[in-house]
Amino acid sequence: MATNIKSMMEEANAAVQRVSPAEAKDLIAKGALIVDVRDAPEVEKSGKVAGAAHVSRGMLEFRADPASPYHDKRFDKDKPVIVYCASGGRSALSGKALKDLGFTKVYNLGAFKDWVESVGDVERPIEPGM
Repeated sequence: MATNIKSMMEEANAAVQRVSPAEAKDLIAKGALIVDVRDAPEVEKSGKVAGAAHVSRGMLEFRADPASPYHDKRFDKDKPVIVYCASGGRSALSGKALKDLGFTKVYNLGAFKDWVESVGDVERPIEPGM
């Protein structure tokens, strides 16, 4: 069956619960892993949610799967995971991929700018030469 990005996004958005920045902050306080799936230049430019793991969208499945040689031990299927990106699209697809890998408590924070505007806890990149 052929698919397209519109149907992939609809499926991802239906599978992964969206959370507000305030809800995400509460989940993080209770031990949820927060994951920034943006590309490195985006994170370097704007920073990331304080305490977030940075795993680009292209490496997510490799880092999340315990059977992968690239597995990141912070990914635990019993622990809630919150994903975010620049606008919410990559995080929706990332959340769906995590669900497909067997993660059951997956949430989409959506856009990094929404976090910055409402909650504000951000780790800024270190200035070059510092």
